[in-house]
Amino acid sequence: MTNNTISLRSLLEKEKLNGINFLDWFRNLRIVLKQERKEYVIEEAVPNDPGPNASRADKDKFKKHMDDMLDVGCLMLATMTPELQKQHEDMVAYEMIQNLKEIYEGQARQERYETSKALFQCKMSEGSPVGAHVIKMMGYIQTLEKLGFALNDELAVDVVLQSLLDSFNQFVLNFNMNEINKTLP
Repeated sequence: MTNNTISLRSLLEKEKLNGINFLDWFRNLRIVLKQERKEYVIEEAVPNDPGPNASRADKDKFKKHMDDMLDVGCLMLATMTPELQKQHEDMVAYEMIQNLKEIYEGQARQERYETSKALFQCKMSEGSPVGAHVIKMMGYIQTLEKLGFALNDELAVDVVLQSLLDSFNQFVLNFNMNEINKTLP
């Protein structure tokens, strides 16, 4: 195990999954698994055993998936409270994630609602730099995308333009009249 793996795993060890922090825990789990190249284990159901007549490559692929699934499952259990461990100890990693998503779906829905509300109520304040405001708005839009509520590019640009101060009305008018097609960045 490399030092990078240890330091990234510490993200999960800092705060165990306790029921109210699922979204943060899941985000950190995905970061760790992406770095370890094991993220597929929580995204794909357990594969079927290829059987004794399968090719060596198929058998190796199956064994790797099973080994990674065991590693990820143990990591997940180790970073949960004892109550959640008891509920999930007989499940594989993919099943644990599916179950946890189902349990905490309401929490994700509430976070999406709060982010959407903040995004659409956000208005640039006097004296704030335009760049900082646009970056803040892009952060809200990216958060919504991660929560499963992606805005298309045109709507995202419109939301940012509408959040600007009234002193930017001429700029917005020129932007719209000239049919400038730009992505959010």
